[in-house]
Amino acid sequence: MLKILIGYYSRTGNTRKMAELIARGVKKEGVETTVKDVRKIKPSELLQYHGIIIGSPTYYGLMAAEVKKLFDDSVKYHGQLTGKVGGAFTSSGGVACGAETTILSILKAFLIHGMIIAGDASAYHYGPAALEAPDKKVAVACEIYGHKIARLTKKLFG
Repeated sequence: MLKILIGYYSRTGNTRKMAELIARGVKKEGVETTVKDVRKIKPSELLQYHGIIIGSPTYYGLMAAEVKKLFDDSVKYHGQLTGKVGGAFTSSGGVACGAETTILSILKAFLIHGMIIAGDASAYHYGPAALEAPDKKVAVACEIYGHKIARLTKKLFG
């Protein structure tokens, strides 16, 4: 069975809501999904999944320290995540507050691990981003994103 991990850090609940919406899209594709706070993810767990999607609030245009700690601790598995599918999402406190750079900071960590990521030519090029709580438009984008990551995972591992 294909498995995707959706990890998130959320202080206000907005990023957690996005994780749950993305999970809905993954499940629609018939892929097993685990949604988990990054503080409860052991780096060794990353090896068990075919796809990993990580969400963080935007803090100074970067991922939160709690998310960065997971990546820092995952260095002992460097090279062992090669070929897995990665994705990222964020929620931010305002317009032009660094949402895209936050997503890119997560995607860069995935690329350094040798993971595969996919952009989107239409909207949310790097991954979904919400302005505070996800509105209807972002909720739809999150579900579509989960579906897209699951389809890519199925193409590579199915």
